[in-house]
Amino acid sequence: MAQPSHTLHDVVLIDAARTPFGKAGSLYAGTRADDIMIRCLRGLLERNPKVIPSEIDDVAIAAATQVGDQGMNIGRSVSILAGLPNTVPGYSIDRWCAGALTAVTTIGAAIAMGQYDLGIAGGVEHMGNHPMGDLMDPNPRYLAERLVDPDAMAMGNTAERLHDKFPHLTKERADRYALESQNKTAAAYQAGKIQRDLIPVAVRSAELGWGMATVDEPPRPGTTYEALAALKTPFRPAGRVTAGNAAGLNDGATAAILASAEKAAQIGAPVKAKLISFAFAGVEPEIMGYGPVPSTIKALKKAGLTIEDIGLFEINEAFAIQVLSFLDHFGIADNDPRVNLYGGAIAVGHPLASSGVRLLINLARGFEEHPEVRYGITTMCIGLGMGGTIIWENPHFNGKKA
Repeated sequence: MAQPSHTLHDVVLIDAARTPFGKAGSLYAGTRADDIMIRCLRGLLERNPKVIPSEIDDVAIAAATQVGDQGMNIGRSVSILAGLPNTVPGYSIDRWCAGALTAVTTIGAAIAMGQYDLGIAGGVEHMGNHPMGDLMDPNPRYLAERLVDPDAMAMGNTAERLHDKFPHLTKERADRYALESQNKTAAAYQAGKIQRDLIPVAVRSAELGWGMATVDEPPRPGTTYEALAALKTPFRPAGRVTAGNAAGLNDGATAAILASAEKAAQIGAPVKAKLISFAFAGVEPEIMGYGPVPSTIKALKKAGLTIEDIGLFEINEAFAIQVLSFLDHFGIADNDPRVNLYGGAIAVGHPLASSGVRLLINLARGFEEHPEVRYGITTMCIGLGMGGTIIWENPHFNGKKA
């Protein structure tokens, strides 16, 4: 009897792109979520003509709120609407903020097992159409049986709880970190580093008619520390979390093309990153922002690496305190230049399930700029107390120290 083969394959990133991010219900107020995702998917394939759509093995698309224009198995529905052949299957994923990150690991794992050669992973969130928690019905046992603290049900409160846990991570430090995110994003825009991976999207306004989204709407260049320090703390009187040191409510989509190293070589596609390991981990739901710490520890262990081996970090900035607690745990300075080269979600926005691939887009560009760096990570916190981390290897690594 023949024995099945289980040869493992290297998983590589061919390319990734995203739409401009908008403020919730503003830039994309007249645009459906699935149409944003469709344009992102089409735009990604248009700029990768070596990828033949009929050879795509699967499409995994995430959304945190899977109803309305984000429902009906958005992975399959947007594939059809984007013009992929009917032979290409698709599915939807929900791991809240880490939806696109999980789409990457799910497609990547199938490629590693040799079941897929080529796949697409992405995510979309239209928080204007679907506010956080829209149509959710949390089981009353969560609170009645004290399974979670009430603060776990409001992300801003979980950030305040992180400040409680680490009082040395002050509001001043959070505000200064937020200012640095805005400044990095402004500098990256000025240098044309962010625009190159944005897929333009046609938008419709009842007042202005048709237009084109070409840049992110949320960034606030020219932000000052004094302005950030003066903002109100909506989650707690005299608190530390503000609209300035947290990501906003946003709309947008992302997508990535993953392949086996053999498939990438066969079609002559460039490689932007190689997947080394990944891990997800849980923490107390009321301090969900701490999740990237244990998930990174697990991912490093699986890869046989240490934090000292990591040369670039892309950390989702759901809240400044969440990033600071990660950096503090690993002994990394608040302003370490290896962290979020082009700024982060505090500036450009965090359309929940899409953000994991945005991190990958920035890391891949960072790899190009820094061939002296061998390994980098993408990591993020997740609602109800989780973290997710992927470790990547730089295909441009030249073995030279910076």
